[in-house]
Amino acid sequence: MATQHSRSAARLMMTPAVILLLGWMLVPLVMTLYFSFLDYRPLRGAFDCCVGFDNYVRFFTSSSFWPSVLTTLQMVGGVLAITVIGGIFLAMLLDQPIWGQGVVRILVIAPFFVMPTVSALVWKNMFMNPVNGLFAYLWKFFGLTPIDWLSELPLFSIIFIVSWQWLPFATLILLTAIQSLDGEQLEAAEMDGAGVVNRFVYIVLPHLARAITVVILIQTIFLLSIFAEVFVTTGGSFGTRTLTYLIYQRVIESQNIGLGSAGGIFAVILANIIAIFLMKIVGRNLDR
Repeated sequence: MATQHSRSAARLMMTPAVILLLGWMLVPLVMTLYFSFLDYRPLRGAFDCCVGFDNYVRFFTSSSFWPSVLTTLQMVGGVLAITVIGGIFLAMLLDQPIWGQGVVRILVIAPFFVMPTVSALVWKNMFMNPVNGLFAYLWKFFGLTPIDWLSELPLFSIIFIVSWQWLPFATLILLTAIQSLDGEQLEAAEMDGAGVVNRFVYIVLPHLARAITVVILIQTIFLLSIFAEVFVTTGGSFGTRTLTYLIYQRVIESQNIGLGSAGGIFAVILANIIAIFLMKIVGRNLDR
């Protein structure tokens, strides 16, 4: 049992790391908050201190704000649906004894280690290019007209690219959960006459509930900041401008640091609201 002295020593040794971590997180946040109350446009030489909540009102009432929020939520929802459903079936497939199982698992997990920018470039130029892409050649082979994916189906294309990156993560978490399932329980259900569908619905799926909520929580936190895939593929055109991309446009393209900072604070608040909501769901599942 730890003594008071050892606990005090542990706190003392952890203090530098905690201070560094808090500084790493709080300094950029405080600076963003500070800039959000300024009319700061470097290229125009504007620096007006203390404009109050003008930047927040302008960003919130902008015609681009709610469409960008809706696009962000659509992307997050679409990616979560594909990765969770696809991850369950892939995890169940990888749990079966097959030849070269270790190699197959490595190949399935590999996309998660590809940088988002590289992944988006590969999909844009190698697969979705309407002239020289692999999908175009496949369409022509079957006598069909190739699709310009990023112009005709831009939102679906980005969702598909991001899902390809995050599917391995969901598969890995869900595979670990499936492997912890008691095989005797499934065998007993099979002996009682339960079919494959009933075993999946009443045994496997409830067992995966905790893992699914963890996957949704972690992925949602990261997916709310989708940027690289949008930047590389459509540049925010065709209705694919997310909230983070809108902030980028305000800060970099418009050079309005104050307005972009206000948007950044909005994004932080939105992410925290969703994270708290999801944490409550995860907490309920973990308590069961």
